[in-house]
Amino acid sequence: MADLSVSQLHPLAGYVLVEPAKSQKQTASGIYLPDNHEEKPQYGVVLAVGGETVIDGQKVSSPVKKGDHVIYKRWGGNDFKVGDVEYQFLKFEDILATIK
Repeated sequence: MADLSVSQLHPLAGYVLVEPAKSQKQTASGIYLPDNHEEKPQYGVVLAVGGETVIDGQKVSSPVKKGDHVIYKRWGGNDFKVGDVEYQFLKFEDILATIK
């Protein structure tokens, strides 16, 4: 899959594809973090949205749309790398809020 691009990724029902914000390389007090200790971002931009899914017997549509800025659970989602950029597939229920 060397020629894979993010535009070819289409989430399945119940998932959204998010490009996380760049991780922090420095703490608020100015201490630089090594690559393996960077804070995992909890917000990003929705790139693609899967179809509705069934949760607890109820049909659920996506709470977000392409282009929305979202906050999500710290350890939610599945990481997927395309080239040098890491993306996340998140379940609808892992999204906590939108940023307006």
